[in-house]
Parts: sequence; C-alpha cells; structure tokens
Amino acid sequence: MFGIEPGLFNDDRLARALDAIAPHLEHGAGTVGARAIAEFGIDVSRLHWDMTSMSVHGAYPAEGQDEDVPVIGYGHPKDQCVDLKQVQAGLAVCADGGIPVHVRIFDGSAAEVSQVVGAMKEMKDLRTMAGTRDFLMVADSKLVPYSNVAALLTAGVQFTAPAPAAQVKDEVYAALDLTRATTVDWVPGRDAGKAAAQRESYRVLEDIHPLKGARKSDPELTVRRILVHSTANAAGQQAARDKRLTKAADDLGKLAGAAGGRHYKSAEKIVARLGVIAAKRRVASCLRFHVTEDEHGVPALGWHFDEDVLNAEAAVDGWYALLTSLPAEEADPGQWGSAARPTTRAPHRRAHPP
Repeated sequence: MFGIEPGLFNDDRLARALDAIAPHLEHGAGTVGARAIAEFGIDVSRLHWDMTSMSVHGAYPAEGQDEDVPVIGYGHPKDQCVDLKQVQAGLAVCADGGIPVHVRIFDGSAAEVSQVVGAMKEMKDLRTMAGTRDFLMVADSKLVPYSNVAALLTAGVQFTAPAPAAQVKDEVYAALDLTRATTVDWVPGRDAGKAAAQRESYRVLEDIHPLKGARKSDPELTVRRILVHSTANAAGQQAARDKRLTKAADDLGKLAGAAGGRHYKSAEKIVARLGVIAAKRRVASCLRFHVTEDEHGVPALGWHFDEDVLNAEAAVDGWYALLTSLPAEEADPGQWGSAARPTTRAPHRRAHPP
C-alpha cells in the first residue's frame, strides 16, 4: 500500500534503532519534556516522583549485558515476583494534569532511596529549561532519609514527603489535641458532589522534626513536620479494626466451645491455637485470656479484648505525618490542600519478551 519493502519492518531493524537512540535517550526525553512545558504552559512548580519495577522473564546473565545502560537483575520487585529479574523506572509527573515530564531507568538492583538525588538534579535542569523558578518535589517516604534531605537542602530544593512510620511513634499521635488543629481548606474531587457532613476532611498541626545522620560528625537537620488527620483514614482504620476483632471473636468463640474436646484436650494445645488466632487476626496486643482446668483436668478458655489497648489504638486513627522544607510563609498549615495526599504511584508492569 505504501510502497515500502516489508523487509524493512523487522525485529532487527527495530532493535538497531533502539540501540542508536539509547545513548541520547535522556537528553532527547528531557528536551521533549522542556519543549512540551514551554509550548503548552504546563505548570511544573510541583512534581510528583515515584519509582516502580518491571519484572521480566528470562536468564539475562550479567556478563552479557552492556554496563553503560541499566542492568537487568534481581531486586525488590513491587509486584512481589522475587523469582524474576527486573529493571526499575522512575517517573515524575506534574501536579498540573498529572502529565509525565521526566522518566529515568535504573538497574534492577538499585536501591530506591539512593536514586532520589540524581533524579532531583535532572528535574531541576528540566525546570530550568522550562523557565520555572519555584520547584517543589513530592515523593514517598523513601525521599527523606538523612542523606537525601541533606542533599535536597543543600541544593535548595523544596520537598514534601510522608514521614516513615517508624520515625513517628503512636505516642506522638495519641498526645495530639485534634480540637486545636487547623482545618485544611480543600475538598477531594471524589467528594465534590457530597453533602458537607459526608466529605472527607483534613486537619493539621505542625512541629519540628529533627534528623540525625549515621555519623556523630553529621549535623542535625530540622524540617517542618505537618501532622495530618484524615476523617476518611480514621473511619477506614476503625472499620478494619472492627473487622479484625469480629473475625477474631468468632475464632475465639469456636475455640472456647471446643476446649476440652477431642482436638483441644490440654491447655498447651489451646494456648498454641490462641497464638495462631492472635497472629492471623492481628489481635495479640489486645487479647487477654486464661485457661483453667476442673477437678477432672478438663481445660476451659476465658478471653476478652483489653478496652484500654483498643482505646489507645483508636486515639491514633487517621493521623499521619508529612515532612517538608517549605517555609511557613509559603504554606501555612491551612494551605496544605492536595499535599495532604502527596504521592503519585507509578503502575506496576510485568513484561514478557517476544
């Protein structure tokens, strides 16, 4: 139809074309991104960054791969396919329409936390080419280890990311006074058509979060910590807990009824089964029980859930923390709109070779 020889369209031609493009890929993609930003007026003052993994089938021996390009290898796959090798991709999308403006490919074994600084520098270059002065990098909790925060602060890059759960203890959230929190003036798009009482709402408090390096000589860094309470998160966590407790109570009721029977003739067997139930239903922290024996040595089980423990868990429902370098004069607590949910997750892909 087009007068083109069919032999020109084949796997070999396509592969050789990709080989020719590969050395110039990042420059070409960056140039296209900058041109698109300029042509269409895309706002790149806030970029959301995340990485994902792409699993592949095949041996892909390391000695047969070009070390000048990302190497396929074993890592920590997002799709949990630990038996497959992978490559990884980092994607930055703008808050203005969620348009992908920067992508980078990484080795399959590359640690996600160590790739942030390089990506940050490249996105700064993209922002410079686009003529944008202000820049906010938004990512997940892998953005904010000490080394990354130090590099971001040194480079003058403003950032926002959730604090790793291990860095903020439940005792911190339990001590917060929700009545003193500032209401965020923002309504999620999914709730726009709902009555006010049915909408998810956010309230925030803030304090200072110190970060310490691994070495004694590392200076202590401080960033703002925005403590966020979400009514939808709180409701979801309460519902999940109720579901766990209901299932655990059902299991425990059956066990109590079977105590002393054919399968649970001894206290040891009852206690062993209790351990399985507590672990499976995740109620070990609140489960209280006692096993007794009558004059004939027949065991019986009594149990209950500790209300103090459950109340303590409920006290932290809905809370999470964001770390940011944004100064208060640029974003006070009441202005933390869509940043209350800061991350954009890239899709997971499982690739098959031709």
